[in-house]
Amino acid sequence: MDYDIFNGDADGICALLQLRKAEPRDATLVTGVKRDIKLMDKVEARPGDRLTVLDVSMDKNRSGLDRALAAGASVFYVDHHFPGEVPRHPALQSIINEAPDVCTAALVNGHLQGAHLDWAVTGAFGDNLKDTAHSLARGMDISSEDLQKLEQLGVCINYNGYGPAIEDLYFDPQDLYRRLLAAESALDFVNHSADFTRLSHGYAADMARAADLSPMHASDAVAVFQLPDEAWARRVSGVYSNELATANPGRAHAVLTLKDNGNFLVSVRAPLANKQGAAELCMQFPTGGGRAAAAGINDLPADMLDEFVAALSTAYRN
Repeated sequence: MDYDIFNGDADGICALLQLRKAEPRDATLVTGVKRDIKLMDKVEARPGDRLTVLDVSMDKNRSGLDRALAAGASVFYVDHHFPGEVPRHPALQSIINEAPDVCTAALVNGHLQGAHLDWAVTGAFGDNLKDTAHSLARGMDISSEDLQKLEQLGVCINYNGYGPAIEDLYFDPQDLYRRLLAAESALDFVNHSADFTRLSHGYAADMARAADLSPMHASDAVAVFQLPDEAWARRVSGVYSNELATANPGRAHAVLTLKDNGNFLVSVRAPLANKQGAAELCMQFPTGGGRAAAAGINDLPADMLDEFVAALSTAYRN
């Protein structure tokens, strides 16, 4: 049996779109909201199974990876998050690169030698790697207007992945992947799909609400914003973090979303001028992880909030 295991954000979805456009498979899809990253625990692999794993930390999935390899499955693993120690195994093929200007969609693009470059560019835009996206787009014959459409699509796909539960999203990431796969191209989806219209309108409405927020803590080096426990806020947390980072490239940002249990969902963005330290910061706290430029904490205890703000300020003090 084949399994496609992928993060439910733009990077994970666009990485898989490239692979399945190039090599179609009737695979079982395993994904979830963006913060649902221990995806290999959902698969009971058997001898001969083929697992493709995209855009989820190998470190967080190491036990599931070890089980799959021990069961006799083969694994193709592509990611740009902290991997821990990468095992050596004849049935494991891995492409891991933690560089701050790399995303999984870009790594898959290199693996496929640019076979479906439009989706690589879309994924890079969705991961807020605008320079990377523009660099990749040099290999396309595309107008500036159409390139802006790919950027909007990437942002909207990424926006759809946030929230602690599928019910908060406009589309289950599995369903959105299938709808995107059915499109002739990324631009075809933007130009002709009612699904894109729904996503883009939802994104615009949610971002308009977020625009009225003021930081709960701010300095020249860092800013911390808190969102309410509402569906729109849970959807917008990640893309709002990206917007803040773009608007203030010399400052680190944290966006906190209040959860039902009184704790916080946290999105952290390192300064765009210094894309380092976000994963290291978040891994100091329970349920934290990510990559150098962008990371998060799934469930920050409320009584650790002051400690987190202090650690953020220390990590990025001028």
